Amino acid sequence: MFDQLSDRLQSAFKSLTGRGRLSESNIEEAMREVRRALLEADVNFKVARKFVDDVKVRAVGEDVLNSLTPGQQVVKVVHNELVKLLGDTGEPFRIPTGTPAVIMIVGLQGSGKTTFCAKLARFLKQRGKHPLLAAADTYRPAAQDQLSTLALQLDVPVHTGRPDADPVEITTTAVEEAGARGADVVILDTAGRLHVDEELMQELERIKAATKPAEVLLVLDSMTGQDAVNVAQEFVDRLDFTGAVLTKMDGDTRGGAAVSLRAVTGRPIKFASVGEKLDALEPFHPDRVASRILGMGDIVTLVEKVQDAADVEQAAKLEEKLRKQTFTLEDFYEQLQALKKMGPMDQLMSMIPGMGKVSQSAVDENALDRVEAIINSMTPEERRKPVIIDGSRRKRISAGSGTTVQDVNRLLRQFESMKKMMKQFGKQGRRGLPGLNPFGG
Repeated sequence: MFDQLSDRLQSAFKSLTGRGRLSESNIEEAMREVRRALLEADVNFKVARKFVDDVKVRAVGEDVLNSLTPGQQVVKVVHNELVKLLGDTGEPFRIPTGTPAVIMIVGLQGSGKTTFCAKLARFLKQRGKHPLLAAADTYRPAAQDQLSTLALQLDVPVHTGRPDADPVEITTTAVEEAGARGADVVILDTAGRLHVDEELMQELERIKAATKPAEVLLVLDSMTGQDAVNVAQEFVDRLDFTGAVLTKMDGDTRGGAAVSLRAVTGRPIKFASVGEKLDALEPFHPDRVASRILGMGDIVTLVEKVQDAADVEQAAKLEEKLRKQTFTLEDFYEQLQALKKMGPMDQLMSMIPGMGKVSQSAVDENALDRVEAIINSMTPEERRKPVIIDGSRRKRISAGSGTTVQDVNRLLRQFESMKKMMKQFGKQGRRGLPGLNPFGG
């Protein structure tokens, strides 16, 4: 997320952070690089110009020029201005109340509306709501089938209509069905086009008037950059949407849409989609995103991911095993599964301050899969008693997992080292699971 913009901005600050004192010319030179980085990230040129001007006004001040750490002070100024640009304190998505509450999802075709509808349903279900999905896109082939398939995965009810039915009729009927089913939120998956046109807008306006949604969320493909902001401007003029959703944030996005959107439309970004899986959805926090862009990490989001993936009962059992020193490869396998639920390793590493570069260069994304494959190739007895794994067993395990004998040996060595460390922790009366690094020797 924002890799290109992040690299360019951090490069611009290198000339500042090593200096004892800064002059106006130093800051002017760095701001030229910042402006160039923003424009290359496809940030709206007016937004980029105002941002740089605002930073210069604050940076070329007595508190920065005479600071003991002027370079760091400039970075702090940029961070604060970037937070303001992204939405300041933000307007987080608040689960609407109603009987039932309606959330209308709009956007162009291919932006990821249907998948986001399912992700939002999962998000609401995890928070104690009872959503119902309404398939109101009667134009795109298989759109209703796609939503029905996703709803089945989530065990969430879905309302579909005839292919020739009026989308307004589908949505109003869905709201009525929600009341009968006891659903308290209706998510409307509306139709899109390849571009904004009058027919689409009139249909969406009719749906909005008929269902009176509590939220109208515009889904935008973040990889389209400034085009996404132009689309948002047209939607805000016609539909007055309440918030935006940026999809494909895990891809090769330059970040221009996220940085420009609030300043151009006046509407907040409420969600960011960071992957294809249904759990790959994050509420948008301007301060956290600004920190990640500037390479400062995002510990708060990382902790939230850990909490979401944590199983309290399983954690208690694990703690007991650690105390009794009966931790096995089966237990480690369960921890791997919990780790994978938190998302790709490069995303997790990028949330740790100073680890952004490591995540791009040193982390082998396939390492966890290899470790998982090795453990899956073992018999239950071998997982419980790794000491019995001799040479012939190691050959069989490596062949069955598609890895090398060296990979198997490395895993077993690390596991034994971890058990020794746990004994030391147990003697000291300390709790916690020392890390097993599946990426190196």
